[in-house]
Amino acid sequence: MEITVKKPTQEELDALDIKNWGIWECEKSTFEWTYSDKETCYIYEGKVTVKTDEGEVSFQSKDLVVFPKGLSCTWIVEEPVRKAYKFG
Repeated sequence: MEITVKKPTQEELDALDIKNWGIWECEKSTFEWTYSDKETCYIYEGKVTVKTDEGEVSFQSKDLVVFPKGLSCTWIVEEPVRKAYKFG
């Protein structure tokens, strides 16, 4: 299960309509998470490393990240994070 990370253009963000997505914030922490659905998120602020059975993926502000349905991982929030997110 692959996590994808990219730097989107403003046009891509507008097409995704991220301004109408939910907002999630988290202070520095470490926690386990399993995705019951695909999640797409845009990182406004912060820095995170996610550990999976396949390795580690890091992302930070201005990254667009897609997590596949069924992924189990450990989130390591290295800098407080604020993201817009959408499931499905």
